Amino acid sequence: MRWGLKPSWAKDKSMGSRMINARAETVVEKPSFGNALRRRRCLFLADGFYEWQKVGKQRIPMRIVMRSSEPFAFAGLWETWRDPQGDVNPSCTIITTSANDTLSPIHNRMPVILPHDLEAFWLDDSVTDPEVLTSVLTPYDDGAMEAYEVSTLVNSARNDGSEVMERVGYEGKENAYVL
Repeated sequence: MRWGLKPSWAKDKSMGSRMINARAETVVEKPSFGNALRRRRCLFLADGFYEWQKVGKQRIPMRIVMRSSEPFAFAGLWETWRDPQGDVNPSCTIITTSANDTLSPIHNRMPVILPHDLEAFWLDDSVTDPEVLTSVLTPYDDGAMEAYEVSTLVNSARNDGSEVMERVGYEGKENAYVL
C-alpha cells in the first residue's frame, strides 16, 4: 500500500500525497473518503508513534505509547486506483481526531486508536452506516497512554533501529521529560 489515499476516481496519482490523513469530523462529507469509510476500512498495528512538540523555536520529538506496552491499532481506510496503463495502485490513510489530554500539549490532533473490542467491528464489512462508523472515531483514553522525549535520530528515516524509541531526558536528564 502507498501512503496517501488515492480515490478510484482520481485523475492522477499525485492526489494521494495530499490525503495522508482523514479527519474523523469530516470523513463522511469528503468525497475522497466516504466510499472507503463504508466499504474499505483497515487497521494499522503499532506499538507507538511520534509527534513533535513545539517549544519556542525548538521541535522536540516525542514517542507516544500505551502505559501497558501493548500494541494497538489505528483506524484506517484503503482504496485502489488504476493508473492510465491499467496497473492497480493500492493506497491508504489513517483517520485522525482531536487530541486527548496526553497528546494536547504536544499536538492538537492524534490518530484514532480503536479499543481492542472495537477492532472486529471496524473491519466488519456488513457495517456500512456512516453515522454508526463515525461514532467510534473518538480520542483514545488518555489515562492509558504516555508520551516521552526521544532522540532527534527519529528525524531521519535512515535511522531505523531501536535507538529512535529510547527515552531521553530534557536537557540531557534521563527520562526527565515524560508527560
